[in-house]
Amino acid sequence: MKPGTRALGIAESYRSGTDEGGQSTLAGSIVSANGIVDQFVFSSCTVGGTDATDAIIEMVERLARPDIQYIFIAGIAPAWFNIIDIRQVADVTERPTLSVSFEESDGLEPALRREFSAAAAEGRIKTYHKQPARRPVVVGDETLFVRTAGDVPAVDSVVRAFCSESTRPEPLRIAQLAARGVAEWRRETNQSYTGRRNN
Repeated sequence: MKPGTRALGIAESYRSGTDEGGQSTLAGSIVSANGIVDQFVFSSCTVGGTDATDAIIEMVERLARPDIQYIFIAGIAPAWFNIIDIRQVADVTERPTLSVSFEESDGLEPALRREFSAAAAEGRIKTYHKQPARRPVVVGDETLFVRTAGDVPAVDSVVRAFCSESTRPEPLRIAQLAARGVAEWRRETNQSYTGRRNN
């Protein structure tokens, strides 16, 4: 992969027990394969809501960066099960999209049924089951679990190419740091951030 290949990483931050019913901070960082941070973008999604997919698509559209070649998303259920439809993200943005998680899981369906009413759970479960299966990708001495949508012909190579500084893809590591920083600022100053969307 060329050193200048760019990926957008998207991660979120909210504090359990304080932000439920409110907004989780979403941060996006554009990072090249050689580790250069290019740009940031911020938005939010509802804790326990269903708007994370739309929020991510809006972030990509607001960036208006045709040079982004991949989208990395931290997990698939941010902000207390705000399920992301990575197939929709890939289709609308026309970018290969990778959802990366860092722990093994038996699946989210039992938790969704436990935490939501029957009607609310069914919608989330339907979106969840539409997503591609996870596959393991070994990076150093860690195993990441990756779902892909769109054309990603060499998943292992793409993931490893962006893990130059650690066993986590740099676009996600940096986006996570940015999300935490903005979320802390929001809490300390009682600010909200909604990007261009009405939440």
